[in-house]
Amino acid sequence: MKLSIERATLLKAVAQAQSVVERRNTIPILANVLIEAEGATVSFRATDLDIEVVDKAAAMVERAGATTVSAVMLHEIVRKLPDGALVSLTDDQRTGRLTVEAGRSTFALATLPREDFPVMASSEYQTNFSAKAGDLKRLFEKSKFAISTEETRYYLNGVYMHVAEGEDGRVLRCVATDGHRLARIDCPVPPGAEAMPGVIVPRKTVNELKKLLDDDAADIAISVSETKVRFATAEIALTSKVIDGTFPDYSRVIPVGNQKRLEVDASEFAKAVDRVATVSSERSRAVKLILDEDKLTLSVNAPDSGMAQEELVVAYGDDHLEIGFNAKYLLEIASQIDRENAVFLFNSSGEPALVREGTDASAVYVVMPMRV
Repeated sequence: MKLSIERATLLKAVAQAQSVVERRNTIPILANVLIEAEGATVSFRATDLDIEVVDKAAAMVERAGATTVSAVMLHEIVRKLPDGALVSLTDDQRTGRLTVEAGRSTFALATLPREDFPVMASSEYQTNFSAKAGDLKRLFEKSKFAISTEETRYYLNGVYMHVAEGEDGRVLRCVATDGHRLARIDCPVPPGAEAMPGVIVPRKTVNELKKLLDDDAADIAISVSETKVRFATAEIALTSKVIDGTFPDYSRVIPVGNQKRLEVDASEFAKAVDRVATVSSERSRAVKLILDEDKLTLSVNAPDSGMAQEELVVAYGDDHLEIGFNAKYLLEIASQIDRENAVFLFNSSGEPALVREGTDASAVYVVMPMRV
């Protein structure tokens, strides 16, 4: 195999591959990227046996072929090469080395046989449809903060993507929760997605997916089966196993009778919470919200470190209410709100609060209270 490729193109492709490989693995081949050159394209394939990414790039291929080389090492080398360099990759089967040349730099990297590289079995996908990258980015980016990190509740370690009934008809919905907070984000159902089985997309896949969604206007081809999900553009295909478990009935924890309505500038609220939380003990990070007519008082009382208080002018016309929350959870939800105002709906100090983005019903957040 012998090919030449621009550094920027190579770096983009190898960066995607090296982020998928598992750093701590006991199977040497899984640390490698499979490079396959043919025609006028070269593909870079990496896997950790749960996720597989294939990135295609244009290249000048002198001699077709394939080999595998350390993904992290190749990425580090390409990253340190000068901008605008033309990189040549030459595989020598006899010595078992891949030579990387750019300008006056030459590297010879150890390779492993391409036959040993595991390729994820292609699945029969039940549903195939396409969606705008901007819609997908919104669904996953706004919900992923609520993914659980508790390995024992593995079925919460991802984002539940499914088709559901929204307020104005059927929607494509992403939900994540860790039992303390919940995010539910909707977008219109793309044509062809109506019969899609609900799948739990793992956290690592959600993070890798971000790299496919740079161009909001791009079309992403999505294929879904009971066991796998695939997201693809013309250049990159990301295939992932889905979490084998049943996502809980999240609709039961979304409060419906919360009448006490607080409207506040989301940015000002986040800054104020951040300021008062500075004195709270790291473990509890509890912030008390005291609501009176058109006034919100945020207060933190940490006996070992001190106290803090800040008042905000808000829109609130209901009964006096005192309720506590984890400051980190409030900040994470406030940072998701694109619109100017956040709307909080409360019932009592012991029940969960519902948060919306202004009048937009397509994004709903739930946060459990804390005793303070």
